[in-house]
Amino acid sequence: MALEGMKARISLSELKSRHISPYDLLFKKYAGALGWDWEILASLAYQESRFKPAVVSRSGARGLMGVMPGTARRLGVTPGDLSSPATSVRTGVEVLRRFRKGFEHIPDHAEVIKFTLASYNAGIGHIRDAQRLAEKYGRNPAVWEDNVAEFILLKREPAYYNDPVVKHGYLRGTETFNFVRDVVKRADRYKRQPSFITQ
Repeated sequence: MALEGMKARISLSELKSRHISPYDLLFKKYAGALGWDWEILASLAYQESRFKPAVVSRSGARGLMGVMPGTARRLGVTPGDLSSPATSVRTGVEVLRRFRKGFEHIPDHAEVIKFTLASYNAGIGHIRDAQRLAEKYGRNPAVWEDNVAEFILLKREPAYYNDPVVKHGYLRGTETFNFVRDVVKRADRYKRQPSFITQ
């Protein structure tokens, strides 16, 4: 009996070590449309929904990927359909793909991912504002950390959101700053330690 119990525990451990979520196959299927590692999509889904496909956030974002209903409608998807994991992942990836186009001039793939994630969270207009501020103050508008990310944080201060180069006004940038940091760090953990389940 003890041996059988040990075998059962080993089997469960081995099973878990191969999966991050119940939706890994969907992330793997659609990550190719972005040319991204699928673990980034898994991390984004965890950040948005904790892998709960029927969740609705305080802001109204729905499904695994936390897509806003208005965004879904513009892509021909009804908000109710976002509770389908496949529809949510497919729609979220299409949103990411469209944002990513705005950063194709950035040569570093890892930087493109960070800017795309930031846009997914805050909208590309706020990210463009932060890039213009970075350039104005002598920072690199094509680098996220210690450059554009600093101005995302500063967009909550009147001296910055009232700057003439800013077109989209105030942003509580800590949310976007933390979003990018957390999604990227978690994806790195998923790649190194696949048994890091739903965290």
